[in-house]
Amino acid sequence: MTESTAPNLRILRIFEVIADAGRPLTPTEINEKLDWPKQSLHRLCQTLIAEGYLVKQARRLHPTKRLLGLAAGLTQHAAGQTTRHQILQNIARETGETVNFVRPEIKGMIYADRVETNWPFRVLLPVGTHVPFHCTASGKTYLANLPAAKRRILLASLDLRAYTSCTHTSIDTLEDELQRVSKNGYALDMEEFHEGMIAIAVPVLDSQRRYVAALAMHGPKQRFNLDDALARRGLLAEAAKVISQTFGY
Repeated sequence: MTESTAPNLRILRIFEVIADAGRPLTPTEINEKLDWPKQSLHRLCQTLIAEGYLVKQARRLHPTKRLLGLAAGLTQHAAGQTTRHQILQNIARETGETVNFVRPEIKGMIYADRVETNWPFRVLLPVGTHVPFHCTASGKTYLANLPAAKRRILLASLDLRAYTSCTHTSIDTLEDELQRVSKNGYALDMEEFHEGMIAIAVPVLDSQRRYVAALAMHGPKQRFNLDDALARRGLLAEAAKVISQTFGY
C-alpha cells in the first residue's frame, strides 16, 4: 500500500515499475505491482503527465523526452564509474601496486573503488573501508583542499589519534604539512596509518575545481618506498585529470 512507501519516493516507484516492464503501461497495470489506492496512483500519474515526465497515449503511459533524458544522464554516471575503474586497472597493471579511489564522508575517507596488487604481501583495505583524515594520504588531500577557515574548524574537531609513532598528533604540525600538500598537489603517508605502509595521493576535482575524491596508491615500504611513491606522482596526476573529466572538468 502507498502508506508503506515514503511520499517522496512514490514517484520513483512508478518509474521503477515502468522501467522494469520495458514497455508503456496503463495505470491499472502499474497498480498491479504497487497495490496502492487507485485515487492516489491516478493523482501521481496526472502530476507526472502535467510536469512532462509521462504522456498518455491509448490509455498507456509513455516516458517523455524529459524522463528519457533524466535516465540517460544517470547512465552517464555509470559510464563514469566504468571509466574510473578501467583507469585504476591500468595503473595497477603498470605499477604492480594497489590503486584506490577514495571519497570523503562523515566517518572519514571511504574506499569507493580499488584495484588490488597481485603481490601476496599487501595491505588489505577493502572497498567500503573508512580511514582517518589526518594520517592518510587521501585524507590529507581532502583537508588541504578545504577553505582555511573550514579546515581549522575540522582539525579542531578531529581525534588526532596516534596510529603509529609517525602519526601527526598536533594540529600545528599537521597544518604545516597540509600547506605543503596544497602547494605540491599531492600528499604522502609515511607509515602514519599503518607501520610499514607508504602511500601517495592526488586530488580529483570537478568542473568547478572543487574537491571530489583522491586517487591514491599504497604498498609495503619493502617494495614501495618514498622514491617509488614520488616516481608515480605524475602518473597519478594525469589519471586524476582523466577521471575529473567524468565530473565535467
